[in-house]
Amino acid sequence: MRFRINRSSNTPAHPSPEDPAPAPAVHTVEPEVVEPGVVEAPLSAHETALVRASVAVVEPLAADITVYFYAILFARYPEVRPMFPPGMDAQRGRLLRALLRIVDLVDDPENLVRFCGHLGRDHRKFGTLAAHFPAVGECLLDSLARYAGPAWTPDIAAAWTKAYGAVADVMISAAEQDEAVRPAVWPATVVHRVPRGHGIAEITVRPHLPYPYAAGQYVSVETPWWPKQWRYYSPANAPREDGTLTFHVRAVAGGAVSNALVHRAAVGDVVHLGAPMGDMVLDAAVHSDLLFVAGGTGLAPIRALVEEIARRGGRHQVDLFLGARTGAELYGVDDMLRMAQRHHWLAIRGAVSHEYVPGIRGSLPEVLTEYGPWYQHDVYLSGPVPMVVSASETLTLNGTLPEHIHHDPFDTFTGPGTAFAGRP
Repeated sequence: MRFRINRSSNTPAHPSPEDPAPAPAVHTVEPEVVEPGVVEAPLSAHETALVRASVAVVEPLAADITVYFYAILFARYPEVRPMFPPGMDAQRGRLLRALLRIVDLVDDPENLVRFCGHLGRDHRKFGTLAAHFPAVGECLLDSLARYAGPAWTPDIAAAWTKAYGAVADVMISAAEQDEAVRPAVWPATVVHRVPRGHGIAEITVRPHLPYPYAAGQYVSVETPWWPKQWRYYSPANAPREDGTLTFHVRAVAGGAVSNALVHRAAVGDVVHLGAPMGDMVLDAAVHSDLLFVAGGTGLAPIRALVEEIARRGGRHQVDLFLGARTGAELYGVDDMLRMAQRHHWLAIRGAVSHEYVPGIRGSLPEVLTEYGPWYQHDVYLSGPVPMVVSASETLTLNGTLPEHIHHDPFDTFTGPGTAFAGRP
């Protein structure tokens, strides 16, 4: 039993990477969505139970398993080592999270195909090839077998082999389909940089090739100072006529990429962009009334969505809540207030949780409860994961359907090992 990915017969080839022309105007961009080609789960109920039981056995040893996995992978297949960053600590955690996510979805074929299709497309930027999958599958199963010990039975091995094969099929097919329509990586020149205080900088880049994306999507970025290390950022603008993208980047402690962008990047530097990802786009909305909720630099994709609504003629009513711990950290509020003055359909409220200042006080979930209900709205959440989780739970408890709550994945996966595990 194998997954398959629907293919389009009329997709054009992507432009040549040598073409230096700046991106032309892009006004309407549909997010790429790969629909599942089958509806049945890749494993039987019994096989699913075997896989999950084996995970329960090895999960307490997860750190050791990931160390062993990469050790034997690089020893047996040294040609894959250059695809990974020099430091592997973060990579090992991403591998584990990817494995657990895939196991969680193994009996949910639609979301498993979506998840693994995302992985397959995103991992093209690492140079992942179909030929790598058997090698990594071999090392993965050997690692699980070593640490499961006597619990690793022939039936469990067969179930894992089948699961890995199904996931690999999806990822390879998604990557092949993606390769037919666009490059794996876009070089982009930094054309503007503005410090905004509190460790935040606005970085504007111009891709060397056309870079179609939709407002609300997110993009992986690699800097020249930390090759093989990618981090995800959301453009703070809807597609522009000149093709540029602006990112709001906050330098985080220990964050190599964020600190390089905030403190080191200068006009003229060239970074690399991975393919745009994410379904937090305007066309996902069912209702005409929208609720936008942003914490910190989570404002970036929300700002892009507001620009997109304005471009489409303001056919939505939007309530926007901005949240921060203190008034000084209420990032971007002045810019959004100016937008609200231009657009009658946009209402903005700022909430501060840890300081007594004039206006609304409280966490964003608390404020949403006070000003709700929002069950007749589509909701877009962006910001720290705890805020997004709490706000989503609050909204659901107050009647908003989960399918009307939109946000980026809680974890994004930035190393090739996550692809081979079959999403951070």
